[in-house]
Amino acid sequence: MPLEESLRALDAHYQAMPPVAAMQLRIAGYDGECLRLHAPLALHVNDKGCAFGGSMVSLMTLSSWGLVSLRIREAGLRADVYVADSSVRYLAPLYADLLSESRLDADASWDGFISTLRERGRARAGLAARIPLPDGGTAAEARARYVAIATR
Repeated sequence: MPLEESLRALDAHYQAMPPVAAMQLRIAGYDGECLRLHAPLALHVNDKGCAFGGSMVSLMTLSSWGLVSLRIREAGLRADVYVADSSVRYLAPLYADLLSESRLDADASWDGFISTLRERGRARAGLAARIPLPDGGTAAEARARYVAIATR
């Protein structure tokens, strides 16, 4: 499936989930290794006027889930993707729009993940996500393990 079609399908999947659609997220970029999602600060403000922590972790979860889903689709496979576990660190307040960047853990490989999914019908991958600050620092970061289970 062509990349543009895969990105449209991912966006449609996001928009089909009411809580996600309410976030007004959009795909901000994908280069094969990193998926970026954007959400407007105005919809995610907490009582202190900065980005709500729950919105940041949700956006990081969605960008990592989306990256795994895209890589599976690019391999010509079908699978349900689930977040198995995660941890998050909030490092600084964010007073700007939210942007999540997700990547596969440095010690993992997409080839190994796809190969395992093909052979066993299940695979897992560790991903790292971050919400950058406008100055290049980090507002929040998350590490999570995602599981893919092949479907017919």
